[in-house]
Amino acid sequence: MNPLLEKFKTKYTSSPFSDIKEEHYLPAFQELIKTSEKEINEITSNPETPTFENTIEAMAFSGEQLDRVSSIFFNLNSAETNDEIQKIAQDVSPLLTEFSSKISQNEKLFERIKNVYDQKDTLSLNDEQEMLLNETYKGFVRSGALLNEEDKKKLEKINMDLSVKSLQFGQNALASTNAYFRHITDKEELKGIPEAILQQYEEDAKEKGLEGYVITLQYPSYLPAMTYAENRELRKELALANGKKSFDGGEFDNQNLIKEIVKLRQEKAELLGYKNFADFVLEERMAQSPAKVFEFLNELLDKAKPYAQKEIEELKSLAKADGIDDIQSYDHAFYAEKLRKQKFDIDDEELKPYFQLEKVQEAVFGLGKKLFGLEFTEINNIQKYHEDVKTYEITENGNYKALLYADYHPRKGKRAGAWMTSYKNQYKKDGENSRPHISVVCNFTKPTKDTPSLLTFQEVTTLFHEFGHALHGVLADTQYPNLSGTSVKWDFVELPSQFLENYCYEPEFLKTFARHYQTGEVLPTEKIEKLSQSKSFMEGYQTLRQLGFGLLDMAYHTEVGALENKSVKEFEVDKTAATNLYPANPETAASPSFSHIFQGGYSAGYYSYKWAEVLDADAFQYFKENGIFNPEIAEKYKILLSSGGTKNPMDLYKSFRGTEPKVESLLKRAFG
Repeated sequence: MNPLLEKFKTKYTSSPFSDIKEEHYLPAFQELIKTSEKEINEITSNPETPTFENTIEAMAFSGEQLDRVSSIFFNLNSAETNDEIQKIAQDVSPLLTEFSSKISQNEKLFERIKNVYDQKDTLSLNDEQEMLLNETYKGFVRSGALLNEEDKKKLEKINMDLSVKSLQFGQNALASTNAYFRHITDKEELKGIPEAILQQYEEDAKEKGLEGYVITLQYPSYLPAMTYAENRELRKELALANGKKSFDGGEFDNQNLIKEIVKLRQEKAELLGYKNFADFVLEERMAQSPAKVFEFLNELLDKAKPYAQKEIEELKSLAKADGIDDIQSYDHAFYAEKLRKQKFDIDDEELKPYFQLEKVQEAVFGLGKKLFGLEFTEINNIQKYHEDVKTYEITENGNYKALLYADYHPRKGKRAGAWMTSYKNQYKKDGENSRPHISVVCNFTKPTKDTPSLLTFQEVTTLFHEFGHALHGVLADTQYPNLSGTSVKWDFVELPSQFLENYCYEPEFLKTFARHYQTGEVLPTEKIEKLSQSKSFMEGYQTLRQLGFGLLDMAYHTEVGALENKSVKEFEVDKTAATNLYPANPETAASPSFSHIFQGGYSAGYYSYKWAEVLDADAFQYFKENGIFNPEIAEKYKILLSSGGTKNPMDLYKSFRGTEPKVESLLKRAFG
């Protein structure tokens, strides 16, 4: 029996992880694709006149089990993968792409959709139904429904190739990250690195059957070494290894894949009648056009660059005192930490004992309760995909609201970084409000036998960020699964996550959870005030770094043919020159491991992090002016989150705030 082909008989129909074996996936996908095709055929062969209900709505609810299984499989491919799952992914991705192409190029189906769309003004639809109809029609047109047969076949082939190459890009980046580690036996080489981090390095060495210490390119391992190691040569070596990920000409090199992916995306855009891939993508974003994005990024660049340059001059002075006249990018974290300690008397390692993971999670759960009335209870009757994962039942006024999976520690089969995802979307059908299953995945330092998992302040903000996304999913209250939760315009999706980070800097809130894990002592008031003041520390540098990624992403997707006569490295250096504050290293490049745009969904969309910062700064300013826990404003914000993609995001924002967001809110927060 294949559990993926049965109705899940688990509590809340949660994913039956313990029952799933790897050999179940491929047959399940093959069978469920057939089932979903049959559902589509029933819609197209319906003898009745096409209506919103028998065509648009029927489509929205089709393929539910296929969606569930896809979520399980691809989420595990990110959080708990292995060679076998990666191999299955290579087989499954083309099948799903082919299935998706078949639907988007189904002429009978599109004929019915167009029939309904053409009479939409006479249909008396509500806002959500109208949005579903518009998005469905546009989705088909953007997938090639208006193309001739020959071009449809070309598009299908492009989509298939892109699916395989994007997947390969991600697998290469992960393999390249995992392939490197630095083994150290002489503790003197690690001078400056705090004892708690050294313990972690010892644990990592033991896992590999080695004596001494091991540093990897996983961020909880890599970042502390770059921040605290007095050994400049070690920092240089680690930075070089990190910058060479998938850029060393070896087995996992991604340079050719980048060129192939960019070329295929351009071909796709032209086939669909767009000038370039960014034009194609941005039609469906708040920003709407590459010109507007470039204008936005360059305006911020002009305003932030003087602050960034001033920050680097301060670091140069510190380095000069140590006899370093040629400060490099691999010195940045080390001297930034020194400067931060000097300015604010803040030391990440000194702060970490006050940020025990469990206490930070309690705080973030408490914020969910204070703002939105949510309760979180750990439960042990839900199947998990790894023993590290914890499961929570979320309720509101005693009623079940959502499931939450929390997966916090790094392991070999888990990609780097932090993210929120969903195993099941929310929707309403047959009188039932079917609730979502949400997951938050991070890579925080594991507890050791002596010490619980203690977070850097940056990791605290990371947890709040991902929980902001999670709340977007948890509070979802829409009719249709494809407009639910985080199914919003891409440059709107980071608003809830970045908004929640603001609370980490509020003294009255920090005092409620920043307690020493051994003594229970609250983080001293002067430290809390310094933390709050430090929010804009190195903001110029961080802004330029993000703008560099945004401009690079836009260049890849607007400059047709520019890569043909250039190497990836040359292209990257050229496009990020205005944002670079340190000399470029000829041996490193960011693009070959830039998974956000070459594997994830941020292609021609990386700017949205900064775009959403304008939204979040403006939204939090509204709270600050009226009280950070103001119940009336929280209720309006809850409506914004629960509405998902049912309305135009700018309309949703204006309903919440009363006005459009102002870029001045971000500049005020960042630079005073």
